[in-house]
Amino acid sequence: MSNTIYTMAELAAEGRSPEILFWVGCAGSYDARAQRVTLAFSKILQAAGIEFAILGNEEQCTGDPARRAGNEFIFQMLALQNIQTLEGYGVKKIVTACPHCFNTLKNEYPALGGHYEVIHHTQLLQQLIADGRIRLQGGGDFKGKKITYHDSCYLGRINGIYEAPRDVLKALDADLIEMKRCKTNGLCCGAGGAQMWKEDEPGKQRINIERAEEALSTGATVVASNCPFCLTMMQDGIKAKEKQDEVMTFDLAELVLNHLEKTNP
Repeated sequence: MSNTIYTMAELAAEGRSPEILFWVGCAGSYDARAQRVTLAFSKILQAAGIEFAILGNEEQCTGDPARRAGNEFIFQMLALQNIQTLEGYGVKKIVTACPHCFNTLKNEYPALGGHYEVIHHTQLLQQLIADGRIRLQGGGDFKGKKITYHDSCYLGRINGIYEAPRDVLKALDADLIEMKRCKTNGLCCGAGGAQMWKEDEPGKQRINIERAEEALSTGATVVASNCPFCLTMMQDGIKAKEKQDEVMTFDLAELVLNHLEKTNP
């Protein structure tokens, strides 16, 4: 198994076409915490024997934050640049660890001519486990631990994906404890819709702190998420409650990788 992560340009130069394009996204590329998720998911793909590639410097922001903030011109400019790049490589299938990228590539690029099979990394993790391409049988640091799961808005309510991430957690043999507000009734972490980039509106409490309180009330020692924005907001909320030494926040890819490394060293 190679640990090298190739770009589409490198594979194209060799006349090769990967099975899947891993769309890293801005957070996964530049945010230190999200970079760990990017690396974890890449290692899982390699362990499963999936040939994949990234765009590297050719990947632009999908334009999601610009559109949510009301700048349609910037959105379309970025989207059309990305579509031109993807078409140049003949990309058919894309996986991303960011629900915002997932939603934009899947549901908004087709209107501009970008038609691809787009899946979220939790869906692919579920498929790999179900197909036996990665095996999660016993072991791992999270076996038997209480884990609660935060539904991201863009994966959950907007795209109706609730069970794939939960199936992954169940495969870890952890004790999944749902928050009071979950699935279709889940509470936003506060970062979506370009809110990540602006000051809070007036109110009694920050929404991520309220969500962190709900997570803490479950008694779980791990809060799992599927989105780099949610990961940041939940982590900050738990820190604000001074519980960061007792309750950890992880993306599902990190939980799966921990299991693979512990059980298949």
